[in-house]
Amino acid sequence: MNEQTLSMRLERVAAQVPVGARLADIGSDHGYLPVALVRRGVIVAAVAGEVAMTPFRSAERTVRENGLEPWITVRLADGLAAIEPGDGITAVSFCGMGGETIRDILDRDQSRLSGRERLILQPNGGEQPLRLWLMENGYRILGEEVLRENRFDYEIIVAERSGPVLYTAEELYFGPLLLGVRSSAFLGKWQRRLRQKQKTLAGFCRARQAVPEDMVQDLVRQIRWIAELLA
Repeated sequence: MNEQTLSMRLERVAAQVPVGARLADIGSDHGYLPVALVRRGVIVAAVAGEVAMTPFRSAERTVRENGLEPWITVRLADGLAAIEPGDGITAVSFCGMGGETIRDILDRDQSRLSGRERLILQPNGGEQPLRLWLMENGYRILGEEVLRENRFDYEIIVAERSGPVLYTAEELYFGPLLLGVRSSAFLGKWQRRLRQKQKTLAGFCRARQAVPEDMVQDLVRQIRWIAELLA
């Protein structure tokens, strides 16, 4: 993967960035996503934010080698602190972090957002708590996708602030739009998850030390939901 050939996961994220956007890519790593989007003429400007020095230097190098310093600013910053008022950001992407981490950054740094940005989120797990945060903060989910790459299942969630929105517990767990489409990638993911959770429950039953009852009941409920989904 490089700035010209993105991974399938990043290509699907890129497809959700509006034409003409000013993008903040938080946790940009090598900066491949914003560089690819500027090179393709999709976005007019970008901020690549990184909290760690090594990927920050990598992103700087990628931008410099592509001659895109006038269009892409690389900042060493924690979360949305990479965004400054003059940036005029209209889209924010998070790729490859846990859903809880993305949620915590959004919650902590809300003052950095105008509320008019499109959020393009690719969490590595933790989708349910992330969707819950979106709902509680008035963000409607406009797009969802599951894809499998290198033996990992990934989800992409696209959201914009719209005012009050309400999702059921099952919609928060599976994804309200994914539930409606039920793609083969979505069903495959949950078939694998069901086997994993059944193994975990069997392990709980064999455990010598008592597992907290609420933990067992939560797992039983998840297994029931998944089994009903796949029935």
